[in-house]
Amino acid sequence: MADGLPIRMLHDRLLVSIDPDGGDRRSTGGIVIPATAQLGRRLSWARVEAVGSSVRTVQVGDRVLFDPDERAEVEVRGKDFILLRERDLHAVAAERIDDDQTGLYL
Repeated sequence: MADGLPIRMLHDRLLVSIDPDGGDRRSTGGIVIPATAQLGRRLSWARVEAVGSSVRTVQVGDRVLFDPDERAEVEVRGKDFILLRERDLHAVAAERIDDDQTGLYL
């Protein structure tokens, strides 16, 4: 259940919320690049809010990297979430990853 939300994810599905740090960016020269600027294909980070019973490598609270063009959006109790399949993830970043691993499953 996602933060008390009445949701149970099925199979290999994930419910994620967009990382709030995914807004404006700065170039190496210090120029502010607005979040709405299109700079080719850019992947996004999100926080996992709920996982289905068949999800093997991701847990609630992990940060995941995904392609924002391959997503389905849903609103639950006034908050926007994204529905993904585990296979659509490009990387996982989590505190539980061992020191000898990169922390990203690529």
